[in-house]
Amino acid sequence: MTYRIVIMGVSGSGKSSVGAALSNHLGIPYQDGDDLHPPANVEKMRAGVPLTDADRWPWLDRVAQVLATDAPVIVGCSALRRGYRDRMRAGARGPVHFVHLWGSRDLIAARMATRSGHYMPLSLLDSQFATLEPPGPEEAITVDIAEPPDQMVKTILRQLQDRSANRS
Repeated sequence: MTYRIVIMGVSGSGKSSVGAALSNHLGIPYQDGDDLHPPANVEKMRAGVPLTDADRWPWLDRVAQVLATDAPVIVGCSALRRGYRDRMRAGARGPVHFVHLWGSRDLIAARMATRSGHYMPLSLLDSQFATLEPPGPEEAITVDIAEPPDQMVKTILRQLQDRSANRS
């Protein structure tokens, strides 16, 4: 199977860490969606200004392009709204598996407070949660970020295998 996997969730949920670990297990590349943002988006977020849908569309199109041209690939992307996920699916030219990293605001805020070198300030976390439209089980695999990382990867691998078996 040619995997197109999007590791999604609010900032600080662990997309990069889980994406890299899953990449190691599956032997396919991981692309951090943060690296696909236009510079204007990065500057806006660095200044503590939430992105608008108009800001996000070009970025989501770049993510979809990576899914379409670089598959098999894992991409970390917030994918907060269903419309954003629909746009990525439409541009991906193949099935996309979404993995939602879910956690409490307090846990994620605590993680964000200890990380360094990232442009996304803690002050934007509430806007991320306000924007989030959690996917249902038919749309995504949901994993609790309170679990140890190795357990999260095992859960994702098992559910990807189950979903692939159900499609055959």
